[in-house]
Amino acid sequence: QVQLVESGGGLVQAGDSLRLSCAASGGTFNNYVMGWFRQAPGKEREFVAAILRSGSGTYYSDSVRGRFTISRDNALNTVRLQMNSLKPRDTAVYYCAATSGQNYFSGSAYDYWGQGTQVTVSS
Repeated sequence: QVQLVESGGGLVQAGDSLRLSCAASGGTFNNYVMGWFRQAPGKEREFVAAILRSGSGTYYSDSVRGRFTISRDNALNTVRLQMNSLKPRDTAVYYCAATSGQNYFSGSAYDYWGQGTQVTVSS
């Protein structure tokens, strides 16, 4: 059983940056592809980014590519999401998730989820 705990959310202004962190425990971290998802009020959860087990490959949604960077530190069992040039439409609860599967883009493929951290971007 893997436990995931996100941190780093907050209230920022448009154009600002935030870095989210997700600490994992209870499993072998580098067995999992790690992903970030987000859910805005009244909207479905959406894929944001994913990183392969070794960190050798990263994937992004079109809406964040070029602004967000996902990274992981397998020695520290941590995955991070650096978010730059934030926009009001980035406002959402951000979730960290872990999957042992191959479909990195689908939330249904993920086995474990954190509790989420709120990111609010004001205009």
